[in-house]
Amino acid sequence: MPDAKQKFFDPRPESVGLARDFAVTTLSSWGLHSSAEDIRLCVSELASNALVHGSDSGHGFLVRLAADEGFVRVEVHDSRPRHRREPEISNKGETDTAGRGLRIVAVLADGWGVEDRRPCGKIVWTQFKAGQPGGQARAC
Repeated sequence: MPDAKQKFFDPRPESVGLARDFAVTTLSSWGLHSSAEDIRLCVSELASNALVHGSDSGHGFLVRLAADEGFVRVEVHDSRPRHRREPEISNKGETDTAGRGLRIVAVLADGWGVEDRRPCGKIVWTQFKAGQPGGQARAC
């Protein structure tokens, strides 16, 4: 499988789009297209959370992608420690404009979780079945 790739993003709103682009470019370079749109959306949600909720003021976030054993793992590293309880997956109403990010991740990914990062911070990760290189993205 290909070597893992990672990139650090500055603490600014434009970094979320740059993180999405990084993920899609990396997946394309690996020939993994089957879950690219789902991964792109999850990177967007996790990067947004890292930027708004997970990083201390002035601190950016890191996105890491790795592919092995039939899975793509996406990690978003930030600077704030995780809560001692698992994050809630919100049951927001149809008209709410925020608070659905982790629900989207839980639905799209084949697995996700939160781990402590040393010396500080946390890693929010998602995992997707990789499919065959060169496959097509899933239709909605």
